[in-house]
Amino acid sequence: MAFGICLLSVIPCRKEPSSTSEMVTQLLFGETYIVEERQEDWIKIITCFDNYPCWISFKQHSKLDDSEYKKLQVTNLSSELVQIINQTNKNLVFPITIGASLPHFINNSFSVGGHSFYYDGHTSNVSQKKTIKEIKETAYLFLNAPYLWGGRSPFGIDCSGFTQLVFKLNGYQLPRDASQQVHLGKALSFVEEAQPGDLAFFDNEAGNIVHVGIVLENQEIIHASGSVRIDKFDHYGIFHADYKKYSHVLRVIKKII
Repeated sequence: MAFGICLLSVIPCRKEPSSTSEMVTQLLFGETYIVEERQEDWIKIITCFDNYPCWISFKQHSKLDDSEYKKLQVTNLSSELVQIINQTNKNLVFPITIGASLPHFINNSFSVGGHSFYYDGHTSNVSQKKTIKEIKETAYLFLNAPYLWGGRSPFGIDCSGFTQLVFKLNGYQLPRDASQQVHLGKALSFVEEAQPGDLAFFDNEAGNIVHVGIVLENQEIIHASGSVRIDKFDHYGIFHADYKKYSHVLRVIKKII
């Protein structure tokens, strides 16, 4: 079995082995994956954090040997929206985004995949589960981030990438897609029972879960739709104040924590 690690700021992950195929998710710096197969300039991978199958360019693949993969420990993530990291063994600097993994992080330094790095920024220790207050504070950091199908960064993020990343930064693991996240937690019977930190799911006319957001106080929700924004919602769904109409139809609210 072969392994890899993302040593770039962000790697786009495609549905098919083609640069014109849709982006279904992204790898952030420091995230690892299992290599399943190779087709010319593309490799099919399974992301280790959420077991998501996708394709990445072989040119962006960084090999991780078996022994290092088995010893890899990640308890710290970057909690800065954007921060510069220094690849000291090559004297290179480049940006990484919030949620980037910092394996073996000690005294602002770490080594992985034969490379050494220095990171002088704030981190989040994900070995400790955070409070609802901290989850909300993390979510607010993404306000106005543009919507991007498959995105997982403040430069472009989709609805389930947003919820997954916010919870990941606070010590909780969610699957990648809204249709997977909806199977977690306990369903609530009424909107009035919802509390901050709960996840609200929305469906389309076919009954498929297509959207998710994080519940706030006063029947408000923060979610990625056009951009990360805060809207009112009720038992019908999300009411878009700018358009003066409902934009998403509520299916269920789940208590995850």
